[in-house]
Amino acid sequence: MDLTYSKEDETFRKEVRAWLKKNLPKKDKAISDLMPHDPERVKRSKDWQHKLFDAGYVAMNWPKEYGGQDADVMRQTIVNEELTLARAPGLVGASGLTMLGPTLIQCGTEEQKRRYLPKVLTADEIWCQGYSEPGSGSDLASLTTRAELVGDEFVVNGQKVWTSNAQFSDWMFCLVRTDPDAPKHRGISYILIDMRTPGITVRPLVQMTGDAGFNEVFFDNARVPRANLVGELHQGWMVANATLFHERNMLGSTTRTQLMMQNLIRLARSHQRYGKPAAEDPLMRQKLSDLLTRVEAMKYHSYRQLTDVMHGRSPGIGAMVNKLVGTELNHDICALALEIMNSYAPLKKGAVRVIDNGTWAYEFMFTLGLVIGGGTSQIQKNIISERGLGMPKSG
Repeated sequence: MDLTYSKEDETFRKEVRAWLKKNLPKKDKAISDLMPHDPERVKRSKDWQHKLFDAGYVAMNWPKEYGGQDADVMRQTIVNEELTLARAPGLVGASGLTMLGPTLIQCGTEEQKRRYLPKVLTADEIWCQGYSEPGSGSDLASLTTRAELVGDEFVVNGQKVWTSNAQFSDWMFCLVRTDPDAPKHRGISYILIDMRTPGITVRPLVQMTGDAGFNEVFFDNARVPRANLVGELHQGWMVANATLFHERNMLGSTTRTQLMMQNLIRLARSHQRYGKPAAEDPLMRQKLSDLLTRVEAMKYHSYRQLTDVMHGRSPGIGAMVNKLVGTELNHDICALALEIMNSYAPLKKGAVRVIDNGTWAYEFMFTLGLVIGGGTSQIQKNIISERGLGMPKSG
């Protein structure tokens, strides 16, 4: 495992850092000051992603013919690290960039790649994911949303739920059942749906954080061209797994976890507990040490996975391990922050004695959703044990 950056990589890192220092949105115009569903926030987010693309910092490892630079994965890794360290706004087109884009490059037709990928890069078209349903969460293959092939169109009926950003998305990559008589992992197809299609209704769901980032989406005889089928008819489960691989990698962000840990240590040093800084309490120091050890272990696992990719080796179940470890660790970091703050923990942004502007309580609730999204921790553990370690199936 290579733990060093080359001189060229370090030079590139300095270039990215200098560009961000000059171009990062000013605090008085910060995207994060607005609610996720606010049209003004969406516009600013699109402008930010487009600016990054113009600078050459979006999907650098994509093929040149689809808007990338054929750069090695290290370059994009450095950009992602610097964006996180600079606390830059997230990319509004993340679902398209990290899930749909790599899936189309792997499984899409040439026409689909040239039609959709350039607009994914620039955020001219925003994508959402149509996987989960009211009765199909962890057991995704039990989905019931139907797509009946009539001539050259699919007629779609059913419901999706927990659809992030559907209220302002232009397109959805969606799993539908096209052969109801086939075994549940078969008879599923992967299609691309224009969200402006007649027969589609989007209803926002307010989360416990107060945001309305999730939605439920209803399909009532919505017609989708057969040309929007990705992969083979009834073989969408294989395409879906390609997307899930990229989603799980996205959810296990090492740099973000390291930043959260740094903020937790700062909180422990600055917040008084029993008349002295919390970091000086022996029990609290032990808890901090345990979390820091887990953060370091996660970092080195990510380095190992990055090294595999750079040398053309399959990372195997590494993405699932990243997702499992990262999402649970982020939630545990937030839980300890709330314990340190004690009775001040529930205070929200704007309260007189609020600490860190209420960020920790918000993140505690938000990270709980990430433990569930992309496959619950229980599902991840089953897959890792069965496919990665060769253990017998449970039950």
